[in-house]
Parts: sequence; structure tokens; C-alpha cells
Amino acid sequence: MSNLTVETLRNREARHAAIDDLARLRITVFREWPYLYDGSLDYERRYLSAFLEGKDAALVIARDGKAIIGAATASPMSGQDEALQAPFRDHGIDIACLFYFGESVLLADYRGRGLGHAFFDAREAAARDAGATATCFCGVIRPIDHPRRPARARDLGPFWRKRGYKPLEGVMAHYEWKDIDQPEETSHPMQYWSRTL
Repeated sequence: MSNLTVETLRNREARHAAIDDLARLRITVFREWPYLYDGSLDYERRYLSAFLEGKDAALVIARDGKAIIGAATASPMSGQDEALQAPFRDHGIDIACLFYFGESVLLADYRGRGLGHAFFDAREAAARDAGATATCFCGVIRPIDHPRRPARARDLGPFWRKRGYKPLEGVMAHYEWKDIDQPEETSHPMQYWSRTL
């Protein structure tokens, strides 16, 4: 544990310098349950470059020595694309006060060591610094009988609730990506969670 460090990159150049490492990490972690994502480095670079472009964006990096073993992102909701903002607008939620948490990815060997809490702490601090009064993120919903669900699949709901987050009733989105066992992209329901700061 003594070699593990967590830092928040607020500088645009520092964030963009870490994009390739973060892209590879996303592809590795999101191949696992529940996302089962068959990603490409090219798409990840484009997505992350756009997400981390805003001046108030934050990239939280966890390292074991010099190796990046986990990361989490956050950025004002006002800077996100219309598809991401629409579920909030449709429910009369003011996006100007929201800070959106993107991915939180951590290699399996490092889970259960408090880094998930550190990622939330750092992103919530970035949101407060930017003047946000609430934070949000979304998680994929998979059927309980999904054939690829592991026997001991971990439900992150209790962890998120412990952090003060609750599902926003009816606030959902659908995103398309290619699952590792599918020939083409399919639509996936995503539930938004939020908390006030």
C-alpha cells in the first residue's frame, strides 16, 4: 500500500498527456462485468480528449509506483454533449449546477483498498472548487439473468449509497457499444445517480 498514490490532474496538458494510459485502462476494466465493452484505442482517445478538454475537468490518477493502475474523471455537466444532458433537462433538472463523473476504473488487484473512496473524494472536491452544488454519474443496468453475470458479481449500489448517492427516478439514458460477445453495437440502459454537495 505504501507505493500507492492518488493525485488530481487539473492542468489541461497534464490531463492530455495521460490519455493513452487512461484509454488502455478503460478498455481493460470495461471488458469486465457489467460493461462487457469491446473498446478501441482510437475511440477512447477521441472520447477522453473531448471529455477532459474543459477548464474545470479533473482527472484523478492512482499509481503503484510509476504505473497507472486506476483513474477517474469529472467535468461540468454544462460541457457534456446534448445526449448526456437531455435526461436531466427532460426532468427539469438544472444542469448548470451539476458536475458529471465519467469513468472510475481500477485494476482488479487493487480493489478493496480504499481507492474508490479516494476517487470520489477527489472528484467531489473538484466539483466544489468549480462551484457545482451536485454531482452525478450513470451505471449500466444488466438483467439479473444475464448469461455473463459472474456468480459473485458485486453490486456497487451499496457503496454508492454509502457515499450519499441515490438513483434519480426516471432519469436514464441509453448508450450504444459493442459487447465482447456480440457482432454489433447494441443499446444499453444507464441509470443516473446523484447527490448534493
